[in-house]
Amino acid sequence: MAPLLPVLLLAAAAASAPAPAVTPIEQEVDLCMSCHGDKDARVELPGGEKLPLFVDRAAFASSIHARDLRCTDCHAGMDEIPHPERNVKSTAEFHAGFRDACKACHFDKYALSQGGVHYKQFAMGNDAAPGCVDCHGAHDVFPAAKPRSRISDTCSGCHPDVADTYLKSVHGKAMADGNPDVPVCTDCHRAHDISDPRVESWIVKTPELCAHCHTDKTMMAKYGLSTAVVDTYLSDFHGVTSTLSRARGSSAERRAPVTALCIDCHGVHDITKTGDARSPVLRANLVKTCRKCHPDASESFPDAWLSHYEPSFAKTPLVYGVKIFYGVFIPFIIGGLVLQVLLHLWRVVVNR
Repeated sequence: MAPLLPVLLLAAAAASAPAPAVTPIEQEVDLCMSCHGDKDARVELPGGEKLPLFVDRAAFASSIHARDLRCTDCHAGMDEIPHPERNVKSTAEFHAGFRDACKACHFDKYALSQGGVHYKQFAMGNDAAPGCVDCHGAHDVFPAAKPRSRISDTCSGCHPDVADTYLKSVHGKAMADGNPDVPVCTDCHRAHDISDPRVESWIVKTPELCAHCHTDKTMMAKYGLSTAVVDTYLSDFHGVTSTLSRARGSSAERRAPVTALCIDCHGVHDITKTGDARSPVLRANLVKTCRKCHPDASESFPDAWLSHYEPSFAKTPLVYGVKIFYGVFIPFIIGGLVLQVLLHLWRVVVNR
């Protein structure tokens, strides 16, 4: 009997302990779920659509808002029962009424979204343009980038064709394997202030997006990739043209290529390894790629391209020699001209 005494005492203490206090948030959720926990709860709108009112309590309980937010923090004015009548004609109009609901707590993100292409589409009358809850969820809000594949999954809801193409690319395949280094949608397009990818000013700056990863020596070393690709691009004719282009300040949609950019040669969402048989920069496919801008390009036209290699004696001895020659010749000529002018001025002063 003696060994059982502590156990009995603990059991008695547990039985007499007060039940955990129900927080005000839990009380409100309980009250709301007494109606919204009904899977068949819905209301018919004047337009004929039936708006579901069901909220999955299990999903809400696991969301990041469940612990700290009351239902009425987002559904302002709904603390009255029965609820005040809302004069909406369609589900799109109903959901549009919540576009500003997140602003009170996430004003910085909200402010950024005002400059994004999605908000601009909504302002132009496109009710299908996504708001906060379309990407983050409503009652089932979870960290947006955990796992990172969640970001691409979210975007695929409205952009399925782009998502399919991306998943077949070298970036998409690596992302699906859990590689944290490869870009997902928001790394190139940003999250809340998403730019219109059809606008010239955004397109002409895409090399800077690529540079974000492809100049990272630590990251590129993991995959045996050169970090010179951006510098070699920016120093050649195409790169200089893109850097100096007036399109960098243009809000017009791209009608024709300004110059060849990374995406024009390597692809956009369908980027492959450069050695892949489908790669547009593979030697066998290169002339076809060049002909997108240079329709009369001959089979030998791509030979003028150094493949992002910096001229060296080992790889391109002739180009390297010309580079060295001009590296000496041009300063010599300019220096000679300056010296001649100075001597001329000196003679003018002396002869006075």
